[in-house]
Amino acid sequence: MDNIWIVSVTVFLLCTVIFLNRKRLSLMLKSKYRNKLPLGTLGWPFIGETIEFVSCAYSDRPESFMDKRRRMYGKVFKSHIFGSPTIVSTDADVNKFILQSDAKVFVPSYPKSLTQLMGESSILLINGSLQRRIHGLIGAFFKSQQLKAQITRDMQKYVQESMASWKEDCPVYIQDETKKIAFHVLVKALISLDPGEEMDLLKKHFQEFISGLMSLPINLPGTKLYQSLQAKKKMVKLVRRIILAKRNSGICRVPKDVVDVLLNDASEKLTDDLIADNIIDMMIPGEDSVPVLMTLATKYLSECPAALQQLTEENMKLKKLQDQVGESLCWSDYLSLPFTQTVITETLRMGNIIIGVMRKALRDVEIKGNFIPQGWCVFANFRSVHLDDKNYECPYQFNPWRWQDKDTSSCNFTPFGGGQRLCPGLDLARLEASIFLHHFVTRFRWHAEADAIVNFPTVRMKRRMPVMVRRVES
Repeated sequence: MDNIWIVSVTVFLLCTVIFLNRKRLSLMLKSKYRNKLPLGTLGWPFIGETIEFVSCAYSDRPESFMDKRRRMYGKVFKSHIFGSPTIVSTDADVNKFILQSDAKVFVPSYPKSLTQLMGESSILLINGSLQRRIHGLIGAFFKSQQLKAQITRDMQKYVQESMASWKEDCPVYIQDETKKIAFHVLVKALISLDPGEEMDLLKKHFQEFISGLMSLPINLPGTKLYQSLQAKKKMVKLVRRIILAKRNSGICRVPKDVVDVLLNDASEKLTDDLIADNIIDMMIPGEDSVPVLMTLATKYLSECPAALQQLTEENMKLKKLQDQVGESLCWSDYLSLPFTQTVITETLRMGNIIIGVMRKALRDVEIKGNFIPQGWCVFANFRSVHLDDKNYECPYQFNPWRWQDKDTSSCNFTPFGGGQRLCPGLDLARLEASIFLHHFVTRFRWHAEADAIVNFPTVRMKRRMPVMVRRVES
């Protein structure tokens, strides 16, 4: 009886708090902002529209949440997601303003569980001169010919090793294979770690770490967030050991990896803890973004025989030239394939590996007549822009040829974000995808299994893209 009474009182108090907060927010909106805010709804008390937003994100049509509200309220509307009142933008010009604004106007804002896992010193969260310094150092290294040459050698090696084990009578799961390849390549570029026991241990801890990125923000033993934080501590310990070994043996003046780049900088703010935390954060594309790009390219090519044929012919010509010359291909050879690049560009547009970014307004902002109050979050949605029939003819049709005479620097195309936080690894992602596709189409013919094509989610892969392969005769 006492337990029932305690539960009843708890529920009553919780409902009261939610109601008062909701009422306070409603009064604030009416009195302070009145008719300035974009149209929209804040949804249910406390949870807002988060449940519908997340459920749509993992459905076969992730853009349905945006499309429904855009039809009702316009391209910019108000909502309430992940615990914060939010202005959502599906407008390319508004998104461009948000991306190009400095830290005096907008700062990064992410769900609480993600910020706890990343840590306060993560490049995703820090602002000002330190963020610009780290971003500049890493960006310059990622653009260097030295690293592109290393990435090319490593990618060729791991792709060939992986494909050598593929059997014609067994399905090959493209996403699983590309995850292994991309993670090994990226970790080598970050900390010069080769495959082996330490790599396997790092991979194990990393899987535990990323499983909590979108978990409930409850850090208690047994919860997903707690387990992820414990896994990150083990990873930090491993990376710190590598950093210490580099310091003891003398820092390499010609950097071989990202750790060398950051250790060579004279700034006292670049502590070993900050370096270790950011190295782990930078491993995420090797597990997520790059493998998804390669997997989606395989899917779209499987559905478009004309594109697959043209891509294959282009790459076979390069392979024949390589055989005649008798030399290995270099990174510029792969990136010089024009149709391959249009395939990757169209995959980025349709696949929307990064669906958008979240920021918080540090002051009241008005963009194209849309008011964003100080303290509110703003979600710049890229996916809706990339799939808008006002921007692209037949946006749901995979059409690489549309990019043959189209500028990729338009604000209608932002697969890697933009502004001061533009993804520094965008060129490497293209390079890795180019190398994978080259070896895939010149060594194999394949067909995708039926369930790989039907209702294939394009935000985060629920299926691993099984294909049946047949080796091409030399």
